Amino acid sequence: MLHITPSIQIRESELRFEYVRASGPGGQNVNKVATAAQLRFDVRASSLPEDVKSRLIRLAGKRATDDGVLFIEAKQFRTQEQNREDAIRRLITLIKKALIIPKPRKQTKPTKAAKEKRLTAKKHRGALKQGRQSGSFEGK
Repeated sequence: MLHITPSIQIRESELRFEYVRASGPGGQNVNKVATAAQLRFDVRASSLPEDVKSRLIRLAGKRATDDGVLFIEAKQFRTQEQNREDAIRRLITLIKKALIIPKPRKQTKPTKAAKEKRLTAKKHRGALKQGRQSGSFEGK
């Protein structure tokens, strides 16, 4: 079990790992050993609360498929185990961000002083432009 918070846990069986060859450091070992870890987590079929699922898919962006499967690829380290732990750590971080309920935005109106300031600035700008105009265009 992965413990995200005291009340939210994810079963290890909900995580699917696949190991592939990674680019990067490792010399010729890179061409022989599959060290990069690809984590797939089906968000919609998981045991997370519904509101957390929707926020998690929104937060994941391109990392989530249309079917609601979250895909994380970890290839920073040279061993399978370290990359596996890195992928799990990144998943937990993403889930913790999804647990935070965003505050609703309160719509506000501009103050009377702000409206007057805007109108004064518009009149001033209009007067500047008006002053640039000359009375006749005989040069054409």
